Amino acid sequence: MHEFPLVWFLVAFVSYTALLFLVSYLTSRGAGSGSFFSGDRKAPWPVVAYGMVGASISGVSFISVPGNVWVQNFFYMPMVLGFVVGYIVIAKALLPLYYRKNLTSIYTYLGERFGDKSEKTGTVVFMVSRLLGAAVRIFVVILVFQSFLPGKWGSGTLEFAVIAAIFLVLLYLYTYRGGVKTIIWTDVLQTTFMLLAVGLTIHFISKEMALSGGALVERARSYTAWFDWDWSHGTNAVKQFVSGIFVTIAMTGLDQSMMQKNLACKDIKAAQKNMYTTAGIIVAVNLFFLMMGALLCVYTNGLGGLEALGITKTDQIYPTIASRYFSVGAGVIFLIGLISAAYPSAGAALTSITTSVCVDFLKTEDARSRKRVHALTAVAFLVIIVILYIVSNDAVINLVYKLASYTYGPLLGLFFFGILTQRRLRDGAAPYIAVAAPLLCLLLNTAGKRWLGFDLGFSLLIVNGLLTYIGLLIFSKKK
Repeated sequence: MHEFPLVWFLVAFVSYTALLFLVSYLTSRGAGSGSFFSGDRKAPWPVVAYGMVGASISGVSFISVPGNVWVQNFFYMPMVLGFVVGYIVIAKALLPLYYRKNLTSIYTYLGERFGDKSEKTGTVVFMVSRLLGAAVRIFVVILVFQSFLPGKWGSGTLEFAVIAAIFLVLLYLYTYRGGVKTIIWTDVLQTTFMLLAVGLTIHFISKEMALSGGALVERARSYTAWFDWDWSHGTNAVKQFVSGIFVTIAMTGLDQSMMQKNLACKDIKAAQKNMYTTAGIIVAVNLFFLMMGALLCVYTNGLGGLEALGITKTDQIYPTIASRYFSVGAGVIFLIGLISAAYPSAGAALTSITTSVCVDFLKTEDARSRKRVHALTAVAFLVIIVILYIVSNDAVINLVYKLASYTYGPLLGLFFFGILTQRRLRDGAAPYIAVAAPLLCLLLNTAGKRWLGFDLGFSLLIVNGLLTYIGLLIFSKKK
């Protein structure tokens, strides 16, 4: 066990940041608003598909998915298989709609279909989801950064705020001009370095344990159960699979941040190829992550278990092993993998929120307005992240994630109501339905767990979307 050298932390951070700025410079030369908002519709679909894998796996996933194997084995995989079906639905149902209408912001569709208030409702729902979700991802990554820094930099609100401010200033600067065009190419870096970090971690553990091939897999077998058939559990395989379908439709197909990259492809066929390719790669990559998690669990047990290492949460397994037991080279690769996971996902959130505010609220693509909104969004991220640090505990973090997932339910209901029916909605009702459906869903789930011992898990999203759909049906009439 050792303390990670500060100089190598700085080398990893500065080197990767410099690489990002080089990519930003190359992709933003001659860039206008078209490049920022839509990438000039020239993004090669294989590049988008490869980069989307990394964009789908944030810094939190980079840490949490492997650590979660300790308590949930591979129960995440049925959900990943559901992702595949979700990607197919997006390719067949949503992308043709977006391309036919030549959308820059996908929430413009809600305005055309229902009215201005519905469009703004969809935009606000997305913004709340992205602000909270991305803020938590950045928050967790900065906490890990702190753990690598010696002395008093390991804790303290001021130190945390300084690190967060530096990170967000750099984030703002590298997305300042290139926008989505820059994000697409930095997603490629993210995917590459994350996979490199996972591969080298597996190599390091196998070397330390003097195991390889079949022997290594055999040692990890006790952590690799795929299916939980207990219907009362949130990790039930059927609920996971069905939820995976709707989670992908909502959090990819109805998310401006993810769709903005797909809409940067030259045409619908290229965008659909991107979706199908991403679906296949995402299964392999998640299996790769879970296998690394199983090996980390075996390695942790070999060191005496969680208590012997002073680990109180499974999210701490990967960072603790990397900072204390990896060689300096392997630790640097872990840091670069974490940094690569943090930058583009946060940058995509910053860019997509800027796009939604400008296109859906301000109705402008003017460069001056876009730059002001971009800066204000970065400040909003900083404020939320520092608040999270001040009040942080497991309950708060879990609550933020639940709120972020709840907010996609109204988007699911709004889009599917628009696509599947020809009814006219009373436009003014949309904001109230978007608030009422998640609240009712929260009450139902709380009652189910308290009195029936039944946890809806991620299928909350489906119930949420269905309640929104019913509400829209009530406040509508035949066209």
